[in-house]
Amino acid sequence: MVAAIRGYKMVLVMPDNLSLERRSSMKVYGAELVLTAAAKGGMEFARDLAAEMVAEGKGKMLDQFANPDNPLSHLRGTGPEIWRDTEGKVTHFVSAMGTTGTIIGTSRFLKQQNPAIQVIGAQPAEGSQIPGIRKWTEAYQPRIYDGSLIDRLELVTQKEAEDMARRLAHEEGIFGGVSSGGALAVTLGVARELQEAVVVFIVCDRGDRYLSTGVFSE
Repeated sequence: MVAAIRGYKMVLVMPDNLSLERRSSMKVYGAELVLTAAAKGGMEFARDLAAEMVAEGKGKMLDQFANPDNPLSHLRGTGPEIWRDTEGKVTHFVSAMGTTGTIIGTSRFLKQQNPAIQVIGAQPAEGSQIPGIRKWTEAYQPRIYDGSLIDRLELVTQKEAEDMARRLAHEEGIFGGVSSGGALAVTLGVARELQEAVVVFIVCDRGDRYLSTGVFSE
């Protein structure tokens, strides 16, 4: 959208297993898509190809995995909003981990207010492919990631994430994406351990991006 407004040529490199809605919505704005074979390495391979294109002089990369403005937006926005809306009573914060910008920026703010706040990251269980929730190898760890700001990691399966995304829509009227369902599944698991707490999680994606995948057809 910003590229269209500013008149920039936008090239997006993404694995070919991402949903049709994600592709179509970007093409509407005039972006050029370069699809990579997911079998070659998924998002990691796409990141490598984008870096190669930059090295060949084919453009500048807006690297969301290394851009400090990513977590900064949550340090200045998401964190203060949570602190304000819970009147400083938040005790636990749960977030999916993709680029890790949300969890790092929000955690940094919340822990500045109260170091006792527990921050939990949701990661995919072995064999699960959940859009927006990643478990990066060390070689591809986002540069913005700071593990010292996360108190624990919890695994969520693809089935748990998809089931919870459907429940979120059916029972709460919140049409979130699969990563939102995964974050909520982890949140409910954390909440079951607690007696008195204020647990916050992020609905981090929209469900309408995944209609073609069949996740919401059940």
